[in-house]
Amino acid sequence: MTPSPKSIPPILLLDDDPVVLEISSTALQVEGIENVQTMNDSRKLLPFLESNPVSLVILDLSMPHVSGMELLPLLTRNYPQIPVIVMTSSDDIETAVGCIKAGAIDYLAKPMEIERLLLSVEKALHENELTRENLRLSEYLLNDCLESPEAFEEIITTNKKMRAIFQYVEVIAKSDQPVLITGETGVGKELIARAIACLSKRKGAFVTVNVAGLDDNMFSDTLFGHKKGAFTGAEQPREGLLCAAAAGTLFLDEIGDLNEASQVKLLRLFQEQEYYPMGSDILKKSDARIIVATNHDLESRIHDGKFRKDLFYRLRAHRIHIPPLNERREDIPLLLDHFLEKASTSLNKPKPAVSREVEAILATYNFDGNIRELHAMVFDAVARHTSGLLTLEHFPELGGSDCSMLDASAQPEPGKGVDEAIYSLFGRFPTLKEVEDYLISSAMKLTKGNQRSAAIMLGIARQTLSKRLVNSAASPAGKD
Repeated sequence: MTPSPKSIPPILLLDDDPVVLEISSTALQVEGIENVQTMNDSRKLLPFLESNPVSLVILDLSMPHVSGMELLPLLTRNYPQIPVIVMTSSDDIETAVGCIKAGAIDYLAKPMEIERLLLSVEKALHENELTRENLRLSEYLLNDCLESPEAFEEIITTNKKMRAIFQYVEVIAKSDQPVLITGETGVGKELIARAIACLSKRKGAFVTVNVAGLDDNMFSDTLFGHKKGAFTGAEQPREGLLCAAAAGTLFLDEIGDLNEASQVKLLRLFQEQEYYPMGSDILKKSDARIIVATNHDLESRIHDGKFRKDLFYRLRAHRIHIPPLNERREDIPLLLDHFLEKASTSLNKPKPAVSREVEAILATYNFDGNIRELHAMVFDAVARHTSGLLTLEHFPELGGSDCSMLDASAQPEPGKGVDEAIYSLFGRFPTLKEVEDYLISSAMKLTKGNQRSAAIMLGIARQTLSKRLVNSAASPAGKD
């Protein structure tokens, strides 16, 4: 069953037949849901609910004193958060439709099939959990507060979208459902996963696995382990990382690159919470909470036949998308200062001050590698720095002229590659004037018309830029 038996209020079975109560409660307990209460007098239901929370009511329609058909509308009106499954020996369409219209989420005919009951209960508990989480999320968003801000200390941000993500994380952290985290490379998906694990209060470890590039055998051995002699070289048994993450959290990074055979095995793990170690016929259970992350668009990969649709819907019980750094530019100054502090401490150097031109260009820089790219740039700049301000000379990525420390292989070489780039922009080899006009126009667009910032980006004085803008506007080419 999907829900955790220890994390939900009890399931209440109401039926005047003690045999039905015994069979139903036993079936649920066999599936691991021990928190089941039974009741055989329908008159006691409403008084009981006034002071006792329940996660689900399974209600017989035909009972003495007060019938289930009378109780159903009262339940859905007074306790709309509690899902209701109805049972009856009257197996007709009209009764079933009437129950669904009255608010029941499912209708079971007697004699009841146990498998049908279990599926209906699983669905109801899942919907109930999502409803409760949505209510908690609404309260958080309305109050604009965080209960545990310390869980997000490693994530440097003032962005409103990120704060909303933090609030959502606090709501879903204690859920047993899987979480799908999406976002570009370098946005901090693992940090969000660690925050979820921290807030879950699970006793086990946080275990990470990058599944990109793992073939099916390596994936199975890494996650599920193997018994001795399972394959050539398996001289000792090995516990997989699922075992290492017992009672904790397993984080699977780059899930979008997982091969198809491994996707099937992962789907079974989600559906049954069980697996076989390689070479073993002994079934093992897993209680690890699983979080996955990818920089791929999984729906596009489904369309291309590279990712299973059923696995995708299992993964996305809770979904978090982290915005790229280009959409949260207000965080750049904070991250810059944070990485300067870290780099200086790591390299045992005094923390340098940053020139205004560097700050201006970083504010408009296109961070394709997101926070990870900024981190690498700052560490490299601090490593280059010896004294004074941290300037463009220390940031070759930003067009600084101090490239003497760069590997020669990293320098662009004249030839076909450079010619192709030029021709893709101009359609031919341009004049210096055309290149100058193009750079000025691009800088003005990036800085939204701010001449000071554009001049800094171009490496010229503001007065020089103003003159060239005037000259460009006065010329025929500049008027186009």
